[in-house]
Amino acid sequence: MSAAAAFLLEARNVTRILPGIVPTTLVHNINLVIDPKKFVAITGPSGSGKSSLLYLLGLLDLPTSGEVLIRGKSTARMDERERALSRLSMLGFVFQFHFLLPEFSVLENVTLPMRALGALSSAAMRERGRELLASLGLEDHMSKLPEQLSGGQRQRVAVARALANDPPIILADEPTGSLDSKASEQVFQILRDLVDQHGKTIVAVTHDRGLAARMDQQVELVDGGVVGNKAMTHGSGADRGGADPTGGSRDRRPGY
Repeated sequence: MSAAAAFLLEARNVTRILPGIVPTTLVHNINLVIDPKKFVAITGPSGSGKSSLLYLLGLLDLPTSGEVLIRGKSTARMDERERALSRLSMLGFVFQFHFLLPEFSVLENVTLPMRALGALSSAAMRERGRELLASLGLEDHMSKLPEQLSGGQRQRVAVARALANDPPIILADEPTGSLDSKASEQVFQILRDLVDQHGKTIVAVTHDRGLAARMDQQVELVDGGVVGNKAMTHGSGADRGGADPTGGSRDRRPGY
């Protein structure tokens, strides 16, 4: 295996410039390596390019120059069909505002990525959706519409949807930004557990320095460039996470 192939996600000299009468540089010359099974925070002031970088890593936007690699494979020369397949199979997304479709039930929202990928039968999709929702403490809410849930519950549904196709990478843009402190802690604990217990890699944009300090790596952006990239140190397990946010023992949760 080459050194590049050992990296789960990598940005090489990535720059994104919006064309216009006065071109706008969103990020410039980003070099970043994301290792497997890490919880990575992207921090920085508003307008520093955090979300722009996340969208580039998630193949939701294309760099003006440079390239993004997933498991050592460059995505620069992929056509839109290949990029879509990579997004569906390798990447899950959680946004600040859940973006659940209001006309679909909770379970139907979770199965949407599976339907797009088309790897499972309809019955298998629904069964996986039920397992994911139950593992996040939402077994009693599967038939409800998103408007019938609290903000924290809706964001847990968004996490379940991100996990639908069992991707190795979850990209989260301010996943706790619209939640109160209790719901924010619940969602953080779920994400922390996905890394520690289920081997997922999570890259999360956050303004919350306290949450960022509890992650494994912190990448700081200013004016579209990386100005800091450091591993975080943790003490006891309580510093990294806490009790099962849905109640009861974490051990009862099935694998994702």
